[in-house]
Amino acid sequence: MEDDNLLPFRLRSLRSRKRIIKKDQEKQIRKKHVRSEKLWHLKRNISLVPLDKPYQKGFVRFFAVREDIKAGADREFFEAILEKINTRMYSENRKFTKKKKRRGRKIQVERIQHLERLSLTKWLDPKTGITDREKQYFMKKEEYDPYRKRYNTVYEFTEPWRFVLKVIPYMITHYKPLDSGLEKEYDALYAYLDRHKIAGLVIKKIYGGSRKWNDGKQETHLMTSKKYFTCKMSATEIAENLDDGNVRNYLNLHSWEI
Repeated sequence: MEDDNLLPFRLRSLRSRKRIIKKDQEKQIRKKHVRSEKLWHLKRNISLVPLDKPYQKGFVRFFAVREDIKAGADREFFEAILEKINTRMYSENRKFTKKKKRRGRKIQVERIQHLERLSLTKWLDPKTGITDREKQYFMKKEEYDPYRKRYNTVYEFTEPWRFVLKVIPYMITHYKPLDSGLEKEYDALYAYLDRHKIAGLVIKKIYGGSRKWNDGKQETHLMTSKKYFTCKMSATEIAENLDDGNVRNYLNLHSWEI
């Protein structure tokens, strides 16, 4: 009889059961995410195995210090700079060309290679290791990013003539062994965590929460807005946003009568 009387109190409400199911789902997602991160590090840290017979796979091009600079007293200084801004480019042949369409037909044009321009993050990062003397050889520039539609700060080396391009054969001397069990488990976890709803929960619960579409945006003043002159404004609104000396000029510009 006592068990029968306690039975109604042990039953959970519908809201409580839904909450338990949701928490259990979040725990499983977090557990799988931790496992996928561990597998990713295991894949990355697999040691390389040397090949019995190395083989060539095209050519590689990079920058090297000029011979006359090497003969000078600042050889080590410019070699240290080059280690931070050097770039590599790979090609199947020594010409380093690419196809480009011109006047209705495709032609081979040379691939241009530049030294790396340091971003503001790398410039301020102490791990980059740029000394005060090395910073004197860089110039600050504002570069427009058409994809993000904003200007980015970059630092460009001012004396690229000190380096020359060098081409050598690209030799494959090591390979990374493939663990089929690890790859299969990682692919399964990635396919699960990459789902739209699951990825949203990972971002919200693990990486610090969701972000609203208008977060971080400052309110644009009416005078600086691009849509200002396309808005239909009354004379009272114009007088509130313009000085008395500019009201007449604004109205004359738009052929309005005072």
